[in-house]
Amino acid sequence: MAEHRDFFYRRLHSLLGVVPIGIFLVQHLVVNHFAVYGEESFNTAAGFMHDLPFRLMLEIFVIYLPLLFHAILGVYIVFTARNNVKNYGYFRNWMFRFQRTSGVITLVFLAWHVFETRVQIGLGNADLDYSLMEGILTNPFMFWFYVVGVIAAIFHFANGLWSFLVTWGFAQSPKSQKIVTYATVLVFLGLSYVGIRTLITFAYGV
Repeated sequence: MAEHRDFFYRRLHSLLGVVPIGIFLVQHLVVNHFAVYGEESFNTAAGFMHDLPFRLMLEIFVIYLPLLFHAILGVYIVFTARNNVKNYGYFRNWMFRFQRTSGVITLVFLAWHVFETRVQIGLGNADLDYSLMEGILTNPFMFWFYVVGVIAAIFHFANGLWSFLVTWGFAQSPKSQKIVTYATVLVFLGLSYVGIRTLITFAYGV
């Protein structure tokens, strides 16, 4: 019984990492990328998302609760999973370790990012506009903190997408898994470009 429950939780953990958390990550990166087209474009895109009907309910049940479950179970997996990198230096073993490491980094980054954006906006200490992120990212330390956090989050999603497709039976053969590996590398590179380009725009205006 315990094994079946553990199997179910890990399947659910994998699913939530892609739907809805992964979808939200992509959407968030795309909306933020409007900053590249100018301050007004970003404010319009961010304002549209902020003014969505039932936004608070969507955030709670589509983002925060799934993210909380994913994070708690993820931390449990980090401290109970066995890494075999020293004994078996295969590519997937390294990806296994990087997945756990990037998950911890992402958790710390997201906690801070939510605090200095969503929490501050909710408390009335900040407005949801271009100047909010500009003020944060013009600090060199915060800029590099965000660079590391964004890359970690994107890697965690892209590599987790590979695990999801294998775990849920979409890529079972060695050939299909190899194709999925290439595809997820492209996802990582594409989203990383979008994320880092956005950060550079907020920090340096270019």
